[in-house]
Amino acid sequence: MIVHNTSKGWEIIHQQAHGLLAFEIATHWQIDQRPAYWFKTLSALLEHDDGQKPYKGRNHLSEAGAPVQFAPYSVEQCHRMIEIALQKSRWNALMVSHHATFLYEPRRGEDKALDAFLDQQKDNQKQWRTDYGATQKEVMYAYEFLQWCDALSLILCRSELPPEGRQLEVSKGPNGKPYFIQQRTEDTSLCVSPWPFDRDEFRVNIEVYPVNQLTFKNDNELYNAINDAQIELREWVFKK
Repeated sequence: MIVHNTSKGWEIIHQQAHGLLAFEIATHWQIDQRPAYWFKTLSALLEHDDGQKPYKGRNHLSEAGAPVQFAPYSVEQCHRMIEIALQKSRWNALMVSHHATFLYEPRRGEDKALDAFLDQQKDNQKQWRTDYGATQKEVMYAYEFLQWCDALSLILCRSELPPEGRQLEVSKGPNGKPYFIQQRTEDTSLCVSPWPFDRDEFRVNIEVYPVNQLTFKNDNELYNAINDAQIELREWVFKK
């Protein structure tokens, strides 16, 4: 979950919805700059946060009973994430595997099970790349595209846009090119520089759940509160 506290409780965005927002953004990428296996790469964006723990027990709550921002990872969830992608295609699994490496390689040495998982991904990535006859450059271009869309989606979901029209670097995009986002003060539209999209203006949105309760006894109570909430469609307009 992505969680923001409010005066009445919380605003909650499902982790998988953040993946859907990343997918929506990605569909507008310049046609002649799109990575290999376009539809499979888009699918990987949709599922790169799949395999989350179910709403049972207190998986999504802090000790105090508050919703947890980005529930702590588990090696089991890492394996499920790869397994779900692999059932669609090895290219999907290759993209998701690289994302797991990006996220968790800095934590190497903390957990023997995680280290074993990361070692396994090195072998998987080599094999799946070979299966597709793809070069390392093609694979990394596709993954860097995925990671860029993921980063931009997180900036929006976390409300990290800087005020007063200041620029923020999204991340390095494909081929290491830096991109910056800013929110215009006159109409709140968003501009990305350099402009990487296939049209001069488009809209994206995500479901936000306002929950008017501070603490919860268990995940079931939290799950019901989210499902009973009146959704807010939060929209952003991208304009060149």
